[in-house]
Amino acid sequence: MLVVFALILLALVLFATERFPVDVTAILVMVLLMVLEPWTQISPREGISGFANPATITVLAMLILSTGINRTGLVQLLGRKMAAFAGSDRRKQLAATIGVTGPVSGFVNNTPVVAILVPVIADLAHEGKTSPSKLLMPLSFASMLGGTLTLIGTSTNILASDIAAQLGAENPALELEAFGMFEFTKLGVVVFVVGALYLMTVGVRLLPERVPADEDLVEEYDLQEYLTDVEVPPESPLVGQTVDEALGDDDLDIDVLQLLRGGEGFSDPLARKEIRPNDTLRLRTNRETLERILEAESLSLSGGPETEDDLGPDDEPPMLVEVVVPSGSSLVGETLASSTFRQRYDANVLAFRSHGDVVRDRFEDIRIRVGDTLLVQAPPDSFTRLVDNEDFIVAHEFDETTYRGEKIPFAVGIIAGVVALPALNLLPIVVSALAGVVAMVFTGVLKPTELYSSVEWNVIFLLAGVIPLGIALQQTGAATLLGEAVAATATVLPPIGVLWVFYLATGLLTSVISNNASVVLLIPVAANAAQAIGGNAFAFVLAVTFAASTAFMTPVGYQTNLFVYGPGGYRFSDFLRVGAPLQLLLSVVTVLGIAFFWGVRA
Repeated sequence: MLVVFALILLALVLFATERFPVDVTAILVMVLLMVLEPWTQISPREGISGFANPATITVLAMLILSTGINRTGLVQLLGRKMAAFAGSDRRKQLAATIGVTGPVSGFVNNTPVVAILVPVIADLAHEGKTSPSKLLMPLSFASMLGGTLTLIGTSTNILASDIAAQLGAENPALELEAFGMFEFTKLGVVVFVVGALYLMTVGVRLLPERVPADEDLVEEYDLQEYLTDVEVPPESPLVGQTVDEALGDDDLDIDVLQLLRGGEGFSDPLARKEIRPNDTLRLRTNRETLERILEAESLSLSGGPETEDDLGPDDEPPMLVEVVVPSGSSLVGETLASSTFRQRYDANVLAFRSHGDVVRDRFEDIRIRVGDTLLVQAPPDSFTRLVDNEDFIVAHEFDETTYRGEKIPFAVGIIAGVVALPALNLLPIVVSALAGVVAMVFTGVLKPTELYSSVEWNVIFLLAGVIPLGIALQQTGAATLLGEAVAATATVLPPIGVLWVFYLATGLLTSVISNNASVVLLIPVAANAAQAIGGNAFAFVLAVTFAASTAFMTPVGYQTNLFVYGPGGYRFSDFLRVGAPLQLLLSVVTVLGIAFFWGVRA
């Protein structure tokens, strides 16, 4: 048990500090469990069992099915109808955001739903003269609330269902089994309604207006302080040198973004472009470095861009947009320099927002994390590649994006079948989901080559890595020990109070580590605690599941929060201010709902 507790502590520290990506941490823990088999009681077969676990396979299939829905443009179509309904009425905008996102997230994995709707909601806000900060956090929160409606709403629900089934098989006295498709929908509806009412009344007052409604990205990021145009007179020593020879010194915090010559702009490749007399160079640098090179290279200051319209030549409209780095992006863990960003995407990064803080100096060497936002300028043809690239969530819609709209009836029918077959006890959810994947390929909703790119492999490896940790908790008796320790609170608290303690503990834990890791660690403990006090094990498992699926208090608590962090211009404290009261409110509503619908005692 001591070894398992040590590994849990190591996992918690690594998850919370993000020293490594969460999936790498999970695999590390899995390997250590197998290496330390004499103490952890995890054999190699049990160590890798997470890869063949029904929960892992089901989540994999649901990610592919979600991509199929995305390819048809159905969610975007709903988003546009939402925008048409809402117009410039802020209350309608908020109601439509919550009303569309929540129900859709009950049947399509909520992470891709938010990724799709970020640009739709951002554009809705700008067109309706509303700050995006007032809508993007509710978008994320509504997706989490909607994820509690059905078994397939989140990967957390699917994993919790599988853990419950395993615990029930090992200990029949717990009376636990896999969740039904609509097993907890009645509670999910209550939670969704209460959460929506909070966001529409109290939440909207607490939400900041970080991004102006009539936002100009140059002004928002204060780029005029860092973007400067300098003219190269004939007598400058830079004449005749290439851009790289002249200003490519790594010791200088200078990035040459564009070379303007005779009304024509050159963006890439610039390194070998020869500088001629009277050329204008657009630089991203700080004032101190600028003053140094102006004097040393005999350059003259010729102003700089004040608005987005000033960013390109008159004959080439500027293309400037924010892109968010999602989980699974090949950029995560890289730097702009190591990823050869400019060459790979034919785009310049003008500013970098990492977890709420705008970075302008020397950001080429900062390691990119999930949720980081890049302010990118690129020629129009490059933007099509950015929009279609799965390394980014582009925070504005582009008309050039093509969807398979004619396949919408097939996609909707397949999802309906995937939901109905398990609900009617005709097929297990894992079989139904895999059958749905095959059906999407046969009907042309998805191409065979898109199957592998549809999967967020970091999520799959995270699940496969943490599942053995739950097995170790059970087999070594660690879960029983922790359960009995928590059950001791029953001497001063009634069973419903112990249930509330588990909800709060899960919510706090999920605020700093993965929600999937939270359910793996706490569901066995909750089940054992319930047994020790004569409680309803299902009620305790459900409290942990709901708390892990609704992490509102920090931007790192849930992946969808990271997706809106940058485009909304939020700070860490914004999530605490808006999310903490909601989390506390739902802790009471959820626990009372569980007690009402299922009872707390066995």
